[in-house]
Amino acid sequence: MPIGIIGAGAVGQALAGRFVAAGEQVVISNSRGPASLRDLAARTGPALRPATVGEAADQEIVVLAVPWRRLGEAVAAADVTDWQERIVVDTTNPLGPPDFRAADLGGRVSSEIVAGLVPGARLVKAFNTLPPDVLGADPLTPAGRRVIFLSGDHTRANERVARLARRVGWAATDLGRLADGGRLQQFPGGPLAALRLVMEP
Repeated sequence: MPIGIIGAGAVGQALAGRFVAAGEQVVISNSRGPASLRDLAARTGPALRPATVGEAADQEIVVLAVPWRRLGEAVAAADVTDWQERIVVDTTNPLGPPDFRAADLGGRVSSEIVAGLVPGARLVKAFNTLPPDVLGADPLTPAGRRVIFLSGDHTRANERVARLARRVGWAATDLGRLADGGRLQQFPGGPLAALRLVMEP
C-alpha cells in the first residue's frame, strides 16, 4: 500500500524522494490540490502520485509534513474522525514562521498534542531532527548510515516505521514512548534534535 504524505514542502518532498528511491509508492498532497504537484511528480517519477489530502490520509502510513501553525487545518482537510489504527508519522516541530518562536505546549511533548488531533491513530514521532537537505540526501554516507530517531506509544507502529526507515537506508533508533523519546528528539530543547549522527557499518 502506498505511503501517504500530507504536505509537499521541503520535508514532504525530501521524504517522498527517499521513499520513491527505495521502491515505495507514495501519494502526496498539499493544500493547493493535486494539479499543483504535477511538476514534482514529473521530476520524481511515476511512483509519486499527486492526490487530495483525504486520499493521502487513507493510506496505511500517513506522514504529517506541514508547519506547526498549519497542522490543525491540514488534519481538518483530511476529514477523518477515526483514523482506525493507521500509523501517523509526525515530522513536525513546535515552531515556525513568521517569528520562529517555540509554541507554548503547557509542559506536554508536541507529539502528544498531535496525537490528540488524529484520534484512533498510532502516532510515531520521526524524521524531525534532520533538516530537509539532509533528509533528502542519500542516507548511506562514507562514514555509515545516517541515524533517524523515532518514538511512539505503540510498539508495532514503531517497528513498522523503523523497518521503512531501514529499507530506505537510514539507521533507525527507537527511543520508546512519546513522553520520553519524544522529549529527547523534540526541537527546540531536545538533546537529540539537529544531531547529524551516523552509524558505522
